[in-house]
Amino acid sequence: MDDRHATGPVVAGVVEAQGQEQVALRAAEEATRAGTGLRLMHAVERPLPAGSTAAGADGGTHADRAERVIAPLAAAVHRKFPDLAVEPDVVSGLPAPALVDRSAGASLIVVGHRGTGGLPRLPLGSVSLQVATHSRCPVLVIRPRKGAEPEVERVVVGVDVDDMQPHVMEFALRAAAARDAPLDVVHGSTRPDLLGTGPTGPLLVAREKRPSAAKDLLEERLGPYRSRCHDLDIRTRVERTRPAHLLVDSSRDATLLVVGTHGRTGLRRLMLGSVSGEVLHTARCPVVVVPPPEAEE
Repeated sequence: MDDRHATGPVVAGVVEAQGQEQVALRAAEEATRAGTGLRLMHAVERPLPAGSTAAGADGGTHADRAERVIAPLAAAVHRKFPDLAVEPDVVSGLPAPALVDRSAGASLIVVGHRGTGGLPRLPLGSVSLQVATHSRCPVLVIRPRKGAEPEVERVVVGVDVDDMQPHVMEFALRAAAARDAPLDVVHGSTRPDLLGTGPTGPLLVAREKRPSAAKDLLEERLGPYRSRCHDLDIRTRVERTRPAHLLVDSSRDATLLVVGTHGRTGLRRLMLGSVSGEVLHTARCPVVVVPPPEAEE
């Protein structure tokens, strides 16, 4: 993440739907933790989407309707985070392009899992899916949690030992350190032969030795991170199973799940595949999708 993103505001995309206070408050928490401001963005589509009640009985301008969405959320944020600078941001048009545009100068985009253009089943073209795909900064998707929040914070990051993405690891390390939480580095694979790469090409490992060999390789790749972040509890979990299944299972009682957006098991390449779909559909905690540095895109 470049300096512009690191110092930019947290932008929360809010809609007229249930659960938006949770989105706003989580965004405020992230902004407070990062020491930056919060922007509550609401896009007013023209014409209003079918079924919307934003017009109200008294009509009013599009800005008036948007203000009625943003005002109670801003008030809720001020009650819990009185010192946080909150800026309303009303745009006219489709929400996904507006959020993607804001991502160029934001440190984090926060969206809900459902609502108008939200993420109930991740249909192609949904706002959250579009933003996670095209955002230039990390995107936090607030997943519904069944039951109480975990008593102990824990951050999970999904990796591929064949394609470790430094920007994803760096985000996960910062997230864990900011929360004084352990970091679980998770790798799963069902590929029959390819485990890693050596100086002459792919490493072929006997089937019965694959899990332990993969763990050894992951531990080796994590060596520099452990040396640099010696105060952070970095743990590993390696299993021969579908990556999405392992990530979802690891998200139980987690504070945050961090994934990348490209690579062999990344979101961009498998946009409609099992890994991205299952993680965003069924993770048991909020999910952060971290894009590659702009120079790599």
